[in-house]
Amino acid sequence: MNIATILGLVGCFSMTVMAIYTSGGTIGTYMDLPSFFMTVVGSYLALFTFSSIPGALGMWRTFGYAMKMHDNNQKGVIQKLLTFSDKARREGLLALEEELEDLDDEFMKKGLRLVVDGNDAEMIRGLLETELNQMQERHGAKIKLVTMWGTLAPGLGMLGTVVGLIAMLKNLEDKSALGPNMAVALITTLYGAMIANLICIPVAAKLSGYDSDECKVREMEIEGILSIQAGENTRILAQKLLSYLDPVTRQQMEKDLDK
Repeated sequence: MNIATILGLVGCFSMTVMAIYTSGGTIGTYMDLPSFFMTVVGSYLALFTFSSIPGALGMWRTFGYAMKMHDNNQKGVIQKLLTFSDKARREGLLALEEELEDLDDEFMKKGLRLVVDGNDAEMIRGLLETELNQMQERHGAKIKLVTMWGTLAPGLGMLGTVVGLIAMLKNLEDKSALGPNMAVALITTLYGAMIANLICIPVAAKLSGYDSDECKVREMEIEGILSIQAGENTRILAQKLLSYLDPVTRQQMEKDLDK
């Protein structure tokens, strides 16, 4: 589990609850079933109009993905590429074929297999970049869906507030009910703001970060694979791959490679 994501979500809701109690309110004051249906359920169902049934239903898996810890293992990828580079320079590109069966990185395996099969660099780059672009499109569609829920929820909240105000104004004779009815009308706005600002916007940003990190690793693999095909010196390849790392990780990796 991604502790940072869990801590952020739980922390935000905890602070909201604390604010409620320290202001003299109770949780029950902010619980309203019509507001829940209008804002939470209504905004989610609107996603079916925006997307599709599989897309809207699959968003819950997307939230689950955001809760997990993802390690793209940049250092491990670099070490594998350098090992393959060294082997290819000593024994030839065909010697890599026996190493591919145990390789669990499907993207790297596909690229190296194209190299072993003797395809030219332009074709290899084109195929791998096409696969990378398709991956980004899939990620982008999921991120867009989460962002859209964050956009729809406040709007449905405002709609619920308008509905509640209309009902209240039609019953102005009962002055004792004005305060409670106004509070209920505003709860829908609260629900919409919470969905957007406590859940959807942070989760969408988290998913965008995951996408960026994975794309960086795939780009690094493409450069490594093409360098192996070109027979570049392993030390030159190492410097090229290390440029993808942040300064701290790069220094640590350089020390490991010098050993």
